[in-house]
This record gives sequence, structure tokens and C-alpha cells, in this order.
Amino acid sequence: MYLEPLSFGELIWESCFEVQKSRFKDHIGSFPYLFRGFTFGKISKVEKEKAMRICQGLKSRGSQKWIRYVVNQCPEILNSRIIAQLEIPTNEGINWLSPLANDDYAEYQDQEFLAVLKTKLGNVPLEKFWPNGGPVWDALGRSDSGNLMLVEAKSHVGEMVSPRSQASPQSKALISKSLKECKKYLKSKSNIDWARSFYQYTNRLAHLYFLRELNRLPAFLVFVYFVGDKEMKGPESEEEWRGAIKLLHSYLGIGRTKLTPFMADVFIDVKSLSIGRQV
Repeated sequence: MYLEPLSFGELIWESCFEVQKSRFKDHIGSFPYLFRGFTFGKISKVEKEKAMRICQGLKSRGSQKWIRYVVNQCPEILNSRIIAQLEIPTNEGINWLSPLANDDYAEYQDQEFLAVLKTKLGNVPLEKFWPNGGPVWDALGRSDSGNLMLVEAKSHVGEMVSPRSQASPQSKALISKSLKECKKYLKSKSNIDWARSFYQYTNRLAHLYFLRELNRLPAFLVFVYFVGDKEMKGPESEEEWRGAIKLLHSYLGIGRTKLTPFMADVFIDVKSLSIGRQV
């Protein structure tokens, strides 16, 4: 299926990214995680360990602002929508572990996200599947029965478009291998390189595959789409989001897959939130 708008959007985003990277690279010492996942030089072992727990300050906007608010102020809104879609008991509680106000709204990646979820890998270690600098999860939760919730939040369509992996050659080789493995498992009908196109989305899918299929853990991947974020010029309806998601899935060559039962698309209108009525 020929999707010129999405391909054009990727080129525009990547062009903008290169401009911003050029502007900020001289100040990267002051903002070490501004371009998280993108390497401007060698990173020390200490810096890598710090990067596993990422604090981005109290001020926030877009999806980061909304997911922080929902997790800390009204988790029942998020919980009810997740439970309604996934095959878990309706009386199941979900305990959110990040981003928490009493933890500096920290977000986690790599080995640290596993530690936060209090889970251990029984079959395949993470370093054999993915190098350091993996997904930074917008929210992490654990249900009463031990189900693991991994959340990626969006408030505008531009967040769905991400550049290709900027990892080192050695790391790229491992990433490419794992993405191809996941792509084959999901029986993708597309011949595009998942390490190049919509990389943020595909690496989240790969991590669900890693936890579910390779390590047999009760993991779930939840995409939270916020509706009506006027500041970010986001979609004004659930239908707009669903249209964008459908195009994304078509581009990646996936429909209903073996992982679909363990994934949820959750839509939350910001006007239904107290903070949303104030902006």
C-alpha cells in the first residue's frame, strides 16, 4: 500500500531532528537526556547507569503532562479503560510504579524498568536482545496478580513518527536482528526496515515480544492516546487517532497478530480531566 503522506512526514520529521540536533549538540552537557537514545559521543558507564532512570523536571507538556496527571491524580480512569480491553479480571487493581510525583516523575529504561516492575527474566537476558539505550517507558504498572503494564503515551500525531535508530554499528546489528525476529513472528507483510521507519513504535512491539514470547512473562503493551490537546494541536476525536493508527499498521504490514490480545489502544479526552478543563 502506497502511503506518501506518512513517508513524507518521516522525511520532514527527520529533517527537523537534524536541525535541532545541530542547534543543541554544543549544549548537550547541560541537557544530557534531551535527545535520549541518540548518541553524540562516547557515554561513560556511570552515565549509562544514570540514563536508566530519567528525570525531566516538574514542568511538562503534551503526552508527558497528561500521563503524569492520570497516573498520579486519577489512575482509575486509565485502569478502567485498560481492563475493559484486555483479558484480565474486571476487579483487578493496577499499581502504577512510574511516573510518580514522589519519585520526581522519573521514567525508566533498560535493566531499571525491569527492576521497577519487580520482574526477573527466566530465559533470555535483555542484553542478548537489546543494547543499552532502549525504550524509555512513559508509565509502568503492575496488577494485583502480577500482570506487567508498559505504557507509551501520545497527544499529537507527530509523536507517532520517529527517526531511525542512531545506535552504534554493533548495537544496530543487535537491534536489527531482534526487530527482524519480531517482524517475522508477527508475520508482517511489509518489506520496510523496522529499524528505520516508525522506530519508536516497532521497538515497543519488539519489547512486548521479548517479554511475552521469549521470557513467558504476563506483559501488556498499552498505547494511551490523549484527545483534544489544543496546545500540541492534537487530534480532536478518537476517530482521528484510529485513522492514524490504521495507516501506521498498514505501513508496518501488520493487522491482528499473536500479540494483539496483549495490546490496548486507550483513548482519553483531556477535557474529562480536571487539569484539562483548565487549559
